[in-house]
Amino acid sequence: MPKKDKIQLSSGPPADLNNAFAGLRIEGLPGGAAAASPSPAPARKPALGRVVLRRETAHRGGKTVIVIHDFAPSIPLSLIEELARKLRNACGCGGTTRQRAIELQGNQPTRIRSLLEEEGFKVAGIT
Repeated sequence: MPKKDKIQLSSGPPADLNNAFAGLRIEGLPGGAAAASPSPAPARKPALGRVVLRRETAHRGGKTVIVIHDFAPSIPLSLIEELARKLRNACGCGGTTRQRAIELQGNQPTRIRSLLEEEGFKVAGIT
């Protein structure tokens, strides 16, 4: 019969091994990253691509409409609809979303351009 080794389990470290962390002290150490920076840097909005502004009056009874089109294919339709809602509320005008383009009633291209740039778009077209 083979000899069976006797294994002793103990809850503490073995007596013959040194504890590597026994000599460490916490006092006098600098604070962590949370203590070093009082306020985090503001998060930048990612660039969402380029859009084009176009002024139209055709087939609208002489009324002016600003069309925002050429959204990147990676931008989902839900984001375009949410952006249209924000623009309508900020400009105080009506509008709609058609075929990945936003149509806003009225002639406010400078206001629309600034709002789109705040959202992270590069804007081309009418000024």
